[in-house]
Amino acid sequence: MRRTSFANSECTLACSLEIIGEWWTMLIIRESLSGYTRFEEFRENLGISRNILTRRLRHLETHGILERRQYQDRPPRYEYHLTTKGKDLGTAVMALAQWGNRWKVANDKATPVAFNNYVTGAPLEARIIDTSNEEAVPFNAVVVTRPDGVVCHPGKDEMDAAQMSDSR
Repeated sequence: MRRTSFANSECTLACSLEIIGEWWTMLIIRESLSGYTRFEEFRENLGISRNILTRRLRHLETHGILERRQYQDRPPRYEYHLTTKGKDLGTAVMALAQWGNRWKVANDKATPVAFNNYVTGAPLEARIIDTSNEEAVPFNAVVVTRPDGVVCHPGKDEMDAAQMSDSR
């Protein structure tokens, strides 16, 4: 069964998912963010088959997320390095890992993925930031504008309840 393509969608999220494709992509990005660059490192760390890894690496290269660089002539061998576009996916990887850590989606069997500040060592987390003042915003204050222009407020009930209790 062939999956639906979102390549021509007007929704940037749908188009992004068209590029991400499936879970192997995000795991390859995770490995890249962790410093791995070589085919065999990806294959061994992920337990992924060669043909699937080859397809995913080509796909990520085609979309400008990874850049292939030759490091050996005989036989030709390549490393895969994140581009700026690929590094920007780090925020999405971080947010998904943070969500998984919080909700223990691995049933306490896996070691949580940690993100820390390189300079201070302090833990980091993904946040929603108001770009006008650089302050963190709770999700209940977010409104979502759909591609059709309709504005939704997914946290409205939560926000209304908080405002009612504050006014008492």
